[in-house]
Amino acid sequence: MPRLLLALPLALLTTLVQAEDAHHHDEPRHGEALAAHEHGSARLNLALDGDVLEIEFASPAMNLLGFEHAPRSDADRAMLAAARARLEQPLGLFGVPAAAGCQVREHSLHGALFEPAEAGTSEHSEIEARYRLQCSTPDALQGLNLAALFGTFPATQKIQVQLIGPRGQQGLELSPERSGLTF
Repeated sequence: MPRLLLALPLALLTTLVQAEDAHHHDEPRHGEALAAHEHGSARLNLALDGDVLEIEFASPAMNLLGFEHAPRSDADRAMLAAARARLEQPLGLFGVPAAAGCQVREHSLHGALFEPAEAGTSEHSEIEARYRLQCSTPDALQGLNLAALFGTFPATQKIQVQLIGPRGQQGLELSPERSGLTF
């Protein structure tokens, strides 16, 4: 009888874990959007802590490439390669002031279109870019100007920004007409 009493909680725990796994199976996986997928809109999270600037940028692939399907032609593959190359250069893309002396310490790009095994698995592909910059003169990092991002990816019409900096947390919306932010 004591073994049965010990086995019962184990069986219940296993059932609960399986139910929880099944529940999470339908939730977004890494690289999938948590928020609504809206063409023309992107999200930007920034955190400035001392001499480190963390940047997370997420956008529908349509804004960056003009398509969301797996590349079907040489032109599609060229667009994907060009977007990747541009996203791998965050200092210019996000208007980081040269006077701040920032260097990219880490960066990563995620999205089904960058991972061929997953390409074409969704009608609404997202691209996420994450960067960690270390700045030798962080006092010179008073803000960013995303004019280059809007110019490089003109289908991006607005960016929802969440910013944590020396003056606390703030949220704002940037557009091609209003592309600057201050920390």
